Order: sequence, then C-alpha cells, then structure tokens
Amino acid sequence: MDDAVEGAVMSARHWPDTLAGIANMLRSDPGVLGKRDIETSCSKLGLNQNSEGRPGDDCAILTDQSGFLLFAMEGFINAFVEADPWFAGWCGVMVNMSDILAMGGRPVAVTDAVWAADPAKAELILDGMRAASDAYGIPIVGGHTNLRAGQSQLAVSIIGRAKNIITSFDARPGDVLIAAIDHRGEYRAPFNNWQAALSAPGDRLRRDMELLPSLSENGLCRAGKDISQGGVAGTATMLAECSGVAIDLDLEGLEAPDGVPLARWLVTFPSFGFLLSVSVDKAADVIAHFRDQDIWAGAIGNVAEGSTVSVSSSTGHEVLWDHARNPYLGLPKKEMSDA
Repeated sequence: MDDAVEGAVMSARHWPDTLAGIANMLRSDPGVLGKRDIETSCSKLGLNQNSEGRPGDDCAILTDQSGFLLFAMEGFINAFVEADPWFAGWCGVMVNMSDILAMGGRPVAVTDAVWAADPAKAELILDGMRAASDAYGIPIVGGHTNLRAGQSQLAVSIIGRAKNIITSFDARPGDVLIAAIDHRGEYRAPFNNWQAALSAPGDRLRRDMELLPSLSENGLCRAGKDISQGGVAGTATMLAECSGVAIDLDLEGLEAPDGVPLARWLVTFPSFGFLLSVSVDKAADVIAHFRDQDIWAGAIGNVAEGSTVSVSSSTGHEVLWDHARNPYLGLPKKEMSDA
C-alpha cells in the first residue's frame, strides 16, 4: 500500500464519536500503549524518579554553574524512516526541539545517527535534517553514519539550556490542564502526524520557540509535557503518573482543527503541541500567551488528588487508566530516606 492510499485509509477510518467509544479506543491505541515500553528499560537499569537526570521527564535535567543543562534523544520507527525519509530527518530536529521547549529551555545543538543501505537513501534523511536545522536555527554538530545497513534508521540527540524548569513532576491538585497546539497544518500521510511547521516561515517558527521559555521564566507555568506519540491522552497519563495526581480530560474543552474527528485528535502527534498544568489564577494569562501568537490554547481538564486519568463530557465519565493500580511508565518515586 503506497503512502497516498494508506493516508486515505487513515482519514477514512471510522473514528468513534461517543464518550464510551472514544474511551475504548484510547485504552487500546498503539501510540498510547507504546509508552509502556519505557518501564522495561527503567526497571532493568534500576531507575526511578529520583535517579540522576530525573527519568520520566521530556529531557534529562543536569545542573551546572549556568543553570540547567537539558539532554534528550529520539529514535524513529523504521517504517516511518523508510516511508518518508526526508520528513523523518525534519522530525529528528523538530521533536527533539519540542522536548527542550517543553522543559522551558532553548535548544543548543543536535547530533544524529543515520543508517542507510546507500548514500542516496541517507541523503534524503540528511536533507530533511538540514532543512529543519536552518528553519529552527539549531545547528547539527556531529553524529554517526553507516551507509551499509540493511535498512534506513535514524536517531537524534539534543542538548539545551534553561533558566527555570517546567517539569513532569509538579502538577498539583487544583491546577487547570491547558493544551496549546498549532492548528495551522495538516496530516502527513500515512501516520497520525499533524504538521504545522513545513509551510511556516522560519522567523515565525523561531518566535514560537520562545513561548515556553518565557512562560517558565515569568513564573506562569511549573509543570507540563510536550504532546508526543501517545497524543493528548498518552501525554496526560504520563504527566499524571510522574506528578502522582489524577487528571480528568474534558472532551468538550479540546478543540480539533476543522474536519478532524476529536477521537483522532486525541491520539495525534502535533508538530507544536504541549500540555501544561497551571494554577487557576494564571490560566487565563497562559492561554492568552499562546493565542496572541495565533496558536490555539484552551483549558481541557483538571488536576485532582488521586491516580486516575479519565475523559468526561456532558454525557458521562470514563476512566482510562489508574497508575496506582497499573503503572504506566513504571517510574516509582523512591523515598529520599531510602535513596
């Protein structure tokens, strides 16, 4: 099946439109469940939330004399790299950048590891990386290359710096959950990737990169995550477990772009999208902060005491996950007396 046909199939898929149907879809969605793989690595390595770098966040947090050094990396699905190598290269820079921004930081540089069967296949990946590097102003400073591999593969790492930190561990009961997502885009077949950056001018992209650091530095936001492969639902579940709270998503507060089913939007990986846990008195300022830059933002839920992640509407309430009974990331908070 070629990309155009597969993309049409994804668009034509029957997306549920009832609360129960959406909840059932989210409980079994591959993107949502894929994040559970993190538990295997962390368990084997003996990591918990208090380990160096604070695993479970969008970036490892390392302190030095200048503040906070942020370090992250992304590996890409081989089928994605094979199907759309140029866009995979672009995403190598873009998604790593989002991890830095989600922490309230600014990207410094990236390195890459590229495998391909021959130079021609690698060139498309590298062309995409170079285009994103130019657009976002993030230099590529080195990496690893293998042009004799059996298939195309890509991994990209990034470093950044922050003055103040937005973390996954500081959502508090009573907070408002805010989503900020750039709607000015379209799906890039054949995956659920919403691309709002490719046609945007570079100066706008670089201006938008300042939105999260300025929130952090002005004391408007202390907790949040970038919306990743698990979409809004998976990202909210990670945030809830890391902070030890319950999150209820209000499906009537989440606005999807025109023509996009809400169910699909809940599992979409946007090129610019963040979930932020914000105190009630600062919520209006945070929403305006994004809307002033023509990025959609709104209150889509609440943070409370407890351990469940749920979806609600005027028709009812459905629990998606209970991280106390069934850990999602499997990153227990080790008591400091036991450290």
